[in-house]
Amino acid sequence: MNIDNTELFRRYRLQLFVATWLSYFGFYVVRKVYAVVKLPLKEHFGLDDLQIAWPWTVYLVTYMLGQFLAAGLGRRFESRRILMVGMLVAAAANFSLGLLVDAEASRAFLWMCVTMGIFGFAQATGWPHNVALFANWTRKAERGTLFAIWGTCYQFGAVFGKGLAGFLLGWLGLAWSFYGSSLVLLAFTVYFVLRARERPESVGLTLLDESEPQPDPAAAKAEGGDAARADALPRAFLVSVVAMGLIYFGFKFLRYALDSWSALILGEHFGLSATFAAYWSTAFDWVGFLGVIVAGYWSDRLPGARRTPVIFWMTCGCLLAVTAMWMVGLSSPVLFVALLGLIGFMAMGPDSLLAGPSAMDAGGRRQAAVAAGVINGLGSIGPIVQEPVIGWLKKTQGLDSVFLLLVVIVFLTTVATGLLARSGRRKGK
Repeated sequence: MNIDNTELFRRYRLQLFVATWLSYFGFYVVRKVYAVVKLPLKEHFGLDDLQIAWPWTVYLVTYMLGQFLAAGLGRRFESRRILMVGMLVAAAANFSLGLLVDAEASRAFLWMCVTMGIFGFAQATGWPHNVALFANWTRKAERGTLFAIWGTCYQFGAVFGKGLAGFLLGWLGLAWSFYGSSLVLLAFTVYFVLRARERPESVGLTLLDESEPQPDPAAAKAEGGDAARADALPRAFLVSVVAMGLIYFGFKFLRYALDSWSALILGEHFGLSATFAAYWSTAFDWVGFLGVIVAGYWSDRLPGARRTPVIFWMTCGCLLAVTAMWMVGLSSPVLFVALLGLIGFMAMGPDSLLAGPSAMDAGGRRQAAVAAGVINGLGSIGPIVQEPVIGWLKKTQGLDSVFLLLVVIVFLTTVATGLLARSGRRKGK
């Protein structure tokens, strides 16, 4: 690219980064409301721990299924269009949850579960298609660092979403926790529509990356210009993303368990108010944001921009932190919050690398949405399992058994990441 084109490319790429950052930030703002208001909802509807887990379990099931649907749609439609629809539906579904809380009807809880199902499908468009747009505008050698910066969207989105939900809960009441977050997502949707572009070629630019095979223009023309539809998925590609997806199961089990239940534990076990419990539960996200930055920068500095060694060593650190939480974390709120932050640091780095740069490296610019969808789809089985299992364990066995289960999950994940790193080393990747 000449100087003028380079400057133009930088400007469009910056617009794309900001638009997609705000897109996923907005998805997280509305996604985090339920975890914050779980205790007030439990009291509002007169539910127990197992019952209050069901709406979120429905969401998690449709979110998981939606990942595979979103991956398939990515082979036929532009990611930008899919995201626009997903953002609008997510905002509408979240707003509807507020209406159901205000209605106080006898069947409101049932309709909340139905709405959560729609919400899950809409949310599922967010990750694979924002990752696909990011891949379209980046090279492999720079993705770790750039994605670490971009990945702060779901750290800050979680912090802002929990803080906003807690603030609105205390100020305007339960329903406004849903209303306020929906308005934020709608505002970001408008910005996304105005600024996001599908790929450099959409504005007359090109981005060459020697580390990835380039599309064949003749093949694209022969298939009516839709090369993505004609692409076959190689067996090695599928094996790779399925293996990463199974490992990602462990990370998402842990992440969603702590994210979904930490505010409730701070409220019930330590006696904090719902608002203060919401604020303190963000320690996982605040410190986790630093883990994402460190992991991305570290992986880009390894020869060949390798991700697996970083994933393995940070998972080892996560295992130590989760074990400490099981042994002493419930003895004081200060220790609980400190260990929550440490687990966030150690878990969010590998989590981000697996679902982001590793997915983009595996799929390249043409199959990034498929790779991200499959990895995140398989990983999303973890959150589905954790919600009713932890609700049942907490109700029948107590909190000690909950954290012992997390130790076992992270131990198995550590073994799996060690095997992944060893396989990558043998292949020279």
